[in-house]
Amino acid sequence: MNPVIGQCPICGDKLHVTRLHCRSCDTSIAGHFTLGRLYQLSPEQLRFIETFIKCEGKINRVEQEIGLSYPAVRSRLTEVIQAMGYEVGPPEPEITEEMRRQILNDLSEGKISSEEALKILNAGN
Repeated sequence: MNPVIGQCPICGDKLHVTRLHCRSCDTSIAGHFTLGRLYQLSPEQLRFIETFIKCEGKINRVEQEIGLSYPAVRSRLTEVIQAMGYEVGPPEPEITEEMRRQILNDLSEGKISSEEALKILNAGN
């Protein structure tokens, strides 16, 4: 069997399912059925999502699995989110290694509490 596609190979518009068929009992059902949002994705985007799920949504594991940098993985994820019809939220601030060291240094010198350090570090991830 061929996989179901959600976009017309000629014009790129969404395809609509009008018939379902059971091979076991030969029942057919006609009507108008919707495909889920995942069917709006290209085969490449679907492979990316499968990898993302397999890696439990951890971008660093996706990086290792497909050999791309963090920004490249993040960019692909953004493309998939948009292709599925969702809006992409504002980017989260990233904490650089230098900032992380400074936070840990401030913690060791007693300038900030462990709770404050965790809050700052978690806000950047």
